[in-house]
Amino acid sequence: MSKQDAIPKKDGDFYTNLKFLGDNAPAQKAVLNISDDDLATLKADAILFKAKLDAFNAVDAAYSQASVDKQNTRAAVEGRERAIIRRLKSASGYTDPIGQALKIVGSEDSTDMTTAKVDLTATILAHGTELGFTKLKSDGVNLYTKRDGDADFEFLAHDTVSPYVDNRPLLVPGKPEVRYYKAIYVVNDEEVGYFSDVVVVTVYP
Repeated sequence: MSKQDAIPKKDGDFYTNLKFLGDNAPAQKAVLNISDDDLATLKADAILFKAKLDAFNAVDAAYSQASVDKQNTRAAVEGRERAIIRRLKSASGYTDPIGQALKIVGSEDSTDMTTAKVDLTATILAHGTELGFTKLKSDGVNLYTKRDGDADFEFLAHDTVSPYVDNRPLLVPGKPEVRYYKAIYVVNDEEVGYFSDVVVVTVYP
């Protein structure tokens, strides 16, 4: 029976494994004829990787918070802008040429939603999987997913604003799992168009 790789895939476990080896290898120096250079490399590499890992985790956490802040700020600012535009368009002196000059008139959208296909993306974050999508003229999208062992895709959620964050816990705590996602547009409570390409991510503990 083949054995799994002794070096863990998850960064945090990799660092723990590396540091453990560096701390405990000196006790076996004579038995295994370990050189001083190798022992020094293990120690230095543990310090080096820990610094990079801490820096990455800080940036990842900051990105996650910045993403939430940006989405919330956009929603608030866009709401105020739309309210102002409505007031401008309701003014007695408003004309289409003025609206065009202020760029507050949308262009004609000729998208055929019956043949539209969702452009779906997936990004792994510290708090879950972020699923991004283009909305076009739809009311939103229906998201479907399956995990290892599932016979077929199952409904995950209906979302009207991108992105959607899938923060479900792992099926088996501590065990990485592969997740598959696809999405389809919804108009007037009906699914329309074509499913997106399937995106695949591996979620780690």
